Amino acid sequence: MMDIALLILRLVIGLTFMAYGSQKLFGWFGGYGLNGTAQWMESLGMKPGKVAAVGAGASELLGGLLLVLGLWTGIGAALIILTMVVAIATVHGKNGYWNGKGGFEYNLLIIAAALVLALAGPGSISL
Repeated sequence: MMDIALLILRLVIGLTFMAYGSQKLFGWFGGYGLNGTAQWMESLGMKPGKVAAVGAGASELLGGLLLVLGLWTGIGAALIILTMVVAIATVHGKNGYWNGKGGFEYNLLIIAAALVLALAGPGSISL
């Protein structure tokens, strides 16, 4: 049962972050694409915005893919954790804890889940 639980967690987080990365890089799933994301990141003070957008999008896409595959799970989890730490530091931290007020509640839950995957490993249903 533990292997199935780890697979479910990997798939949900991994596919979600693959979609987030695709939004940033390609404009898929209602995203703004690379140029729109770069402009938004510049507005947050991350310059050059295009480098920040590629870094965030690639971290989310690759981290998510690694989790889905159960391949180098620690690296995939670290990429997801890194993007969430940056999101807290640049956007959500100043809004307090609760997600409903733009806070870091969701980001912290993702960090915890990714950390569990990094510590527990991918389980036997993985590459």
